[in-house]
Amino acid sequence: MKCPFCQHEDTQVLDTRVSEEGDSIRRRRRCTKCDKRFTTYERIELSMPIIVKKNGSRTEFESSKLRGSLMLALRKRPVAAEAIDGAVASIEEKLLTSGRREVDTGYVGELVMQELKRLDKIAYIRFASVYKNFEDLDEFQQALAEVGHPRKQ
Repeated sequence: MKCPFCQHEDTQVLDTRVSEEGDSIRRRRRCTKCDKRFTTYERIELSMPIIVKKNGSRTEFESSKLRGSLMLALRKRPVAAEAIDGAVASIEEKLLTSGRREVDTGYVGELVMQELKRLDKIAYIRFASVYKNFEDLDEFQQALAEVGHPRKQ
């Protein structure tokens, strides 16, 4: 590890501790040349899979786009911000643990629909109607049947 002060290549580790969250290691170091001390952190670096669009183009995963899609479907619905954060985290975790380097937008859409079905049935229907591109009323009624029986009047 290079010293950030004098750029010397030789540093000594004085103390090593695991962070409170358990997801990183903190090391106190001392430069053997200038004798200054500094702290370094080691973290696991996982990369999200590349998203393959319907037209075949590839793009990097963007958490903000995922959150935007959820927020649009959940607009004016009684769902807490913490629940939305949890849904985003759940989808990201599924993408990371899938072990795939590339995933298509269809897979991501299915993950979003699973989370919306769990969070809010109306938001699920909103998202599904756009995502599945319903052609007629029968497809819409089938989606309604998936989330539960409509109330009798």
